[in-house]
Amino acid sequence: MEQSEVETQEPAGSQHVSDKESEHQQTKEATGDVSSQEPKPGSGVKMSEESEARVNRFKLFEKVMQKSLEKFIELASFHRFSSVFRPLYKKNPQKMENIHKQFIEELKKAIQDDICKLVEEGQLEAKLNELDKLERAAKDRPNPAWRPSGIPEQDFCSFLMPYFQKQEAYMRVELKKIQAENAALAQKVQAGREGIAETERRISSTVDEWKASVAEFERLAASLSPADVFDV
Repeated sequence: MEQSEVETQEPAGSQHVSDKESEHQQTKEATGDVSSQEPKPGSGVKMSEESEARVNRFKLFEKVMQKSLEKFIELASFHRFSSVFRPLYKKNPQKMENIHKQFIEELKKAIQDDICKLVEEGQLEAKLNELDKLERAAKDRPNPAWRPSGIPEQDFCSFLMPYFQKQEAYMRVELKKIQAENAALAQKVQAGREGIAETERRISSTVDEWKASVAEFERLAASLSPADVFDV
């Protein structure tokens, strides 16, 4: 009896090892072998064609997530699930299969919800589309992109100098505008001063004429005697 129990346990151990090996193999397939992704000689043209044929990064992200989800679901096979709950499986295999299906559905739904939340919170669609636009715009630029020289002082100056030059040009333009506005205001002030001086001159001339008229009137009044005017 004990010998039969040992014999029944040995296949279970071997089955466990085989499950580990299959799990390791499927994990490698899900994550992808890095060495297999390295470019091979003569494959540069093919890779460039594939990159051009690619629609956008967000759709590629969705495909990768879907493929990873499928690989992950494959790891949660019914055989592995039932091996964990062996007593329940022996008691009612049909019910265990239904539980496994429900488990897979809930697991897939939970993972998809987490991916959707990740996309929404991180704004991945907008950012990946913006990255596609930057990539397309970079293809039209003949000049190479900036690369650090390795000297922090030079890199810092090369980064700040264009900014300060733009600020200097902007300040020069603003200074010319302010100088033109000040010149226009100075002309208006000068015209106002000239108008005030002309008004003062006219007032002074009018006052002088009025004084001359009063003096002439007084002289004429003094030349006439009261007896001659009011003779009874």
